[in-house]
Amino acid sequence: MKTLFITGAAGYVGAMLCDQFSKRPDVKEIVALDVEEQPELLKGNPKVYWIKANTAELSWQETARAKNPSIVIHTAWQIRELYGQRARQWHWNVRGSANVFDFALKTPSVKKLVYFSSAAIYGAEKTNTFDQLFVETDPIREEEYSYGKEKGVVEKVLRGMWEKSASRAHGTTQVFVVRPAAITGPRGRFMRVRFGLQSALSGQLRGDFVYKIISAMVSFVPATPWWVRQFIHEDDVCDIVARLTFNNTPGTYEVFNITPPGEPVYAAQMARTVGKRILPVFPWMVRLAYFVFWHITRGKVPTSKGIWRFYSYPIVMDGSKLVREFSYRYRHSSRDAFAHTEGRYESYVPLMLRKTKSKS
Repeated sequence: MKTLFITGAAGYVGAMLCDQFSKRPDVKEIVALDVEEQPELLKGNPKVYWIKANTAELSWQETARAKNPSIVIHTAWQIRELYGQRARQWHWNVRGSANVFDFALKTPSVKKLVYFSSAAIYGAEKTNTFDQLFVETDPIREEEYSYGKEKGVVEKVLRGMWEKSASRAHGTTQVFVVRPAAITGPRGRFMRVRFGLQSALSGQLRGDFVYKIISAMVSFVPATPWWVRQFIHEDDVCDIVARLTFNNTPGTYEVFNITPPGEPVYAAQMARTVGKRILPVFPWMVRLAYFVFWHITRGKVPTSKGIWRFYSYPIVMDGSKLVREFSYRYRHSSRDAFAHTEGRYESYVPLMLRKTKSKS
């Protein structure tokens, strides 16, 4: 019987992992940490022990250590940049992650550590092409967009801590870093509606005057000639992490791009899926619009410095390493993950909005 320690447990991915893994008979308890209160999805779950704390603090470590977790999964992150508070955000994300890694590498009961990084670490550069597939050995390049930069910095911090640790010397703690494409699915789109690409394009933003303006502005899909996205279904994310967590997985320190094989989703396909037309734009237009909205809304519209490049130039990953080494078969392609509502949380999608592959 395993005890898990999952950070970011109130978030999109963290709560799903808690929910899914708590149903396994080989899981004794899940120690769940987040700065937020326990979400409805997990309330009343007898296997979930909740700690309300920030990873950048140290108050949680004694409690978590006393539970003797064998697996640590680090998903906690301040994703949206805090307007005018980059230092605070850096402290939460970078210092907080280092605290989690220190805990995992120094706690004798911990045998595996999984860290959620991001495709953003590769950088959306003007020189990127649709045919350039980034692999795990390519350099971490992002230096401007805070999310991508901090994710990359934390990867380097983890590698450095692991290389100096007794866990490496004695082979006691395996480390797995996953770099997911954009995660989507029925839970992400209907249970946790946040400002994002799909919620904006599909008109799901509700309740705020600024969001209504944004929804009106995307009556067309503005897209540069070089824009493309890869998507991974939330069910595949859970299944991949389960494979790394519960199976006798080889390796000591492994990095995996997690994205389905096959073509990514191009702008025209995104527009067709949400029933809209393309509005051709150029990167300078995206940059200007993002700059204006970032400052006039004081960060309420999350178009912070550098993010314009990720809506202008491509990042396409090669996810074949996971398939090759573990014979993993994805349940959903990038296009299906974006377009359809099938999945473990489809029951939360209103019947009239459900869209299965057979009906599309």
